[in-house]
Amino acid sequence: MKLGLQIPMFTWSGGAAEMGQRLGEIARTAEDAGFSSVWVMDHYFQIPMVGAVEMDMLEAYTALGYIAGHTSRVRLGTMVTGVTYRHPGILAKQVTTLDVLSGGRAWLGIGAAWFDREHHGLGVPFPSLRERFERLEEALQITLQMWSDNDGPYEGKHYQLAETISSPQPLSKPRPPILIGGGGERKTLKLVARYADACNFFGDPATVRHKLEVLRQHCQDEGRNYDEIEKTVLFVLNVGREGENAGQLVEQLGAFAEAGAQTVIGALIGVEHLRPIEVMGRDVIPQVAEL
Repeated sequence: MKLGLQIPMFTWSGGAAEMGQRLGEIARTAEDAGFSSVWVMDHYFQIPMVGAVEMDMLEAYTALGYIAGHTSRVRLGTMVTGVTYRHPGILAKQVTTLDVLSGGRAWLGIGAAWFDREHHGLGVPFPSLRERFERLEEALQITLQMWSDNDGPYEGKHYQLAETISSPQPLSKPRPPILIGGGGERKTLKLVARYADACNFFGDPATVRHKLEVLRQHCQDEGRNYDEIEKTVLFVLNVGREGENAGQLVEQLGAFAEAGAQTVIGALIGVEHLRPIEVMGRDVIPQVAEL
């Protein structure tokens, strides 16, 4: 099992003046500790599950570019970009730019979007759920076309592109991997089977096991090899300041591995203090690598 680090909040001591330095230290320490990837949320405002809406939130792709400059090995992505946040052609260019400038380390994490307050707050259209899923599928098609030899037009219901030119092309081969976030069984997992390289769920191991069985059926229906898709889980990592919870955490991660998860992407409690990252590298990452 691999572990990725998600950074869902930036409200740390020192405020904005020290935020850049702290973020760089977190990213470098995570890479040195053995985390395979670093992820940030793609939101305009802080989300209710994490904290108050007024708390600090950085723009995702600028933050990932900054993290890329402070690291050399970890993969980089959003957990996840809402399809409504950016025009798909521009999103493909952003991920391509991250991939090229990081030396081929970018992921595209994408979903249907859900946080209406940030859309209304900043004047971004927030269509119906049905339309958001239609736009999500078109965005996936546009991105795949831009990352191919086809630079011709794209004509969809919601998006029309006269030219899908993307120069330079990504360094990742055959292209940056695509992760679709969410566990919706009728729409989201069908899109995973059709387009994605990875899925992402949250919930307990029993929930993950069930979602993967649904995904397996969608793969059969789509003629897709289920084993080609990386199975990832979003989970809160609480190792303790000095590793007092390491044994329990390894057991929790083991239960996810038994359910079929290959990668856990975790928000690490106390990440801003760096020590929990180092403890993860000492007491958890080597152990779960054997799962």
